[in-house]
Amino acid sequence: QVELEESGGGLVQPGGSLRLSCAGSQRIFRTYPMHWYRQAPGEQRKLVEGITRGGVTEYADSVKGRFTIERDNPRTVMYVEMNNLESEDTAVYYCHAPGGTEELWGQGTQVTVSS
Repeated sequence: QVELEESGGGLVQPGGSLRLSCAGSQRIFRTYPMHWYRQAPGEQRKLVEGITRGGVTEYADSVKGRFTIERDNPRTVMYVEMNNLESEDTAVYYCHAPGGTEELWGQGTQVTVSS
């Protein structure tokens, strides 16, 4: 059963913007904080930003001031607005929730920043 599903990735030029979405189950949005991770080729998956059920946010230094995370609990969707994108932002982006007994991950969506 797929409980998290990302969308919105694509190819964008440096300096451009993208908005990623993560749709999930009511169980997740009622219960857990949520996160965006990313994994670039040849690198480990890294935490990019997170948001609590109540909307408190945190960001990795590399994206502060450029990325904005938000969640809509009634509609069970989480977003990240990514502005002023850089080539270093190229990665597969995953949404995540702790999930209680097991970590919950989406299948990922590719973001490529290139001219």
